[in-house]
Amino acid sequence: MVVGTELSDEEVDRVFRALADRTRRDIVRRTLLGEASVSELAGDYDMSFAAVQKHVGVLAEAGLVTKHPNGRERIVRAAPDQIARARRLLTELEQLWHARFSQLDAVLAEPDA
Repeated sequence: MVVGTELSDEEVDRVFRALADRTRRDIVRRTLLGEASVSELAGDYDMSFAAVQKHVGVLAEAGLVTKHPNGRERIVRAAPDQIARARRLLTELEQLWHARFSQLDAVLAEPDA
């Protein structure tokens, strides 16, 4: 069950599966600082161009980055709106967690009947 209504269960699954990989998290960080071509991104990882391209594809499918053609290159940009939606979901979950602990504290603070 998703707490917020901004992202469907499927979208949440895609976002967090995509962010579960350190290379993909790094690509998101880098593209938040500025757009980069897939070739530029691939140059900084010890993996093939095709592997980096697959990572970018997973991120794009999750809505965390966008790709657009520029001649023969594909330019990758972060999608801050999707990242903000994921952050809001985590904030809602954290608030729920704190509320549950507050309820537990209240129950434990009651004198024995």
